[in-house]
Amino acid sequence: MTEKKSRILYIKRFLEEHTDEEHPATIADIINYLSNQSIPAHQRTVMLDIEQLIEIGVDVVCNKSRQNQYFIGVRHFETPELKLLIDAVQASRFLTNKRSRTLVNKLLALTNRHQAKSLASSIYSGQIKQKNEKAYLAADLLLAAIQTKRRVRFMYYEYASDKKKEYKHGQRIYELSPWAFVWSEDSYYIIGHSKTHGKTAKFRVDRIAAPKLTELSAMPSPKGFDLAVYMQTTFKMYDGPLLDITLKCENAMMKTIVDRFDEDVRTSIADKGHFYAHVRVSASRTFYGWLFGMDGAIQIIAPVEALEAYDAMIKRVQNYSCIVL
Repeated sequence: MTEKKSRILYIKRFLEEHTDEEHPATIADIINYLSNQSIPAHQRTVMLDIEQLIEIGVDVVCNKSRQNQYFIGVRHFETPELKLLIDAVQASRFLTNKRSRTLVNKLLALTNRHQAKSLASSIYSGQIKQKNEKAYLAADLLLAAIQTKRRVRFMYYEYASDKKKEYKHGQRIYELSPWAFVWSEDSYYIIGHSKTHGKTAKFRVDRIAAPKLTELSAMPSPKGFDLAVYMQTTFKMYDGPLLDITLKCENAMMKTIVDRFDEDVRTSIADKGHFYAHVRVSASRTFYGWLFGMDGAIQIIAPVEALEAYDAMIKRVQNYSCIVL
């Protein structure tokens, strides 16, 4: 009985690692493989083992066009899905090169050798990566904090004008009740209630230093807190007063508005050549800078507060240009 179980497992492994629709295997191929593993088998036993694999849900497909040829049909991940995941790992600046290679190899192990070779040949490894594992280890601790609903403490740094790391506020210790771990604009962020700021805040995970998991229970997220709304208004336009803004846009700008604010953005017709976009954003320099880059094709209509802030930014830019000239 033990020998039979072992044989079935080896047959399953062989089919998963060596076969697909373009590379089926015959019974003779399977018997030869088993022989190399010092496992005796003959045609009848192998066919019965394959039938048992099918009975337990393994998608073994039999091609009867010439002689019986077998291959694995449906897998946990199809090749295009693995390609997307591998590309995401390779593109992630959050990971070190070593960590990326480890994850890619794990993903390649989920398909057969033929597809793995094809996928590996298209991997490009020239992206900017983390230099060490500190961000990865910080992420592990923060995820544990979310799972166990505990607070974390850490320092936070930015870069000074000489490109050296500079801890904010003289190595202040931040205390955070983490609620969510999210990916945005090529970086991971931790979102939660910051005791230091007295409000909901976000921190880039790769800028967190010396994180420590405390025994203090985390504050729960406030009732009605909508992570999707928070990301839409805060992440895409960064920190600033939250305002409901009406934009007048040239018709050609609809793609730009949808790309920035998603398909659910509320719009209405303004005139033959324009439409209005009604958006709720964090009105910051980043938002006004994005608007400035539209070269007048998107303009603020309301509220007055946003118009005044935008005009003030334009005047600062003009004054700086005059000084430079």
